[in-house]
Amino acid sequence: MTAPSGHKDADDIRHWWRTAIIDMAPGRIAFRGHPIQDLIGSISFAQMIWLMVRGDIPTSEQAALFECALVAGVDHGPQAPSIAAARMAATCGLGLNNVLATGVNMLGDVHGGAGEQCAELYFDIAKRIDDGAEQEAAVRDGITAWCEENGKIVSGFGHRFHKPVDPRAPRLMALVRKAAKSGTVDGRFADIGEAVQAEIGRKRGTEIAMNIDGATAVIFCELGFPSPLSRGLFCLSRSVGVLSHGWEQMQQGGRNKGPVPPRFLPDYTGVKSEG
Repeated sequence: MTAPSGHKDADDIRHWWRTAIIDMAPGRIAFRGHPIQDLIGSISFAQMIWLMVRGDIPTSEQAALFECALVAGVDHGPQAPSIAAARMAATCGLGLNNVLATGVNMLGDVHGGAGEQCAELYFDIAKRIDDGAEQEAAVRDGITAWCEENGKIVSGFGHRFHKPVDPRAPRLMALVRKAAKSGTVDGRFADIGEAVQAEIGRKRGTEIAMNIDGATAVIFCELGFPSPLSRGLFCLSRSVGVLSHGWEQMQQGGRNKGPVPPRFLPDYTGVKSEG
């Protein structure tokens, strides 16, 4: 029974939400134990993202590599469903917050989830190696298990537009190798990613490119982010492109723009009308 003083009610309210992220009261804002006034002007936005998600402040070298992955994924043009949807939303009279939500909500398992899926594959292969398998066998068995569960397309490799090379991936991998040489990361997942790429190419009889998702997954794994955060971080990155395209479309104008010009009608496959 609630005490007359109301202390139990107050405790119930105070403990309804629990967070180790922010300590906030009148006149006080601290993130992960760091007063906001000490963070402003002292750390980068990439470091702030890391702090909020992970709880610590990365070194400048870790943050630089992390930021490279964030920069690489910001946009892929209006042919990407997330960007197209955002631009269509802008022509429907929605505000920028709704435009952003529309674009980010398009990022699912097929469009936007490949980085998380690829990271899961990398972590599975790493575990197989830790359990005693040779890397070659771990990669082969990991890919086989992946395909049995998810189908023949291995997330993070190949690209429907960028053939034979996704220009983002080699640059990111070169930066990972540079970071490994300096001791910022150990390069383990770079080895695994390239071994997966080689094994897929061997099985199909022709080389295949690592794409943006395969390369950013290498970086996020190297930096110790759990695989689900690969998708969340990609959403943060891509939201920059969504915002840019939504704002641009607002400046261009247009009303109720659909996916194609009105003169192009969809194929009708139903019952033919009479007359």
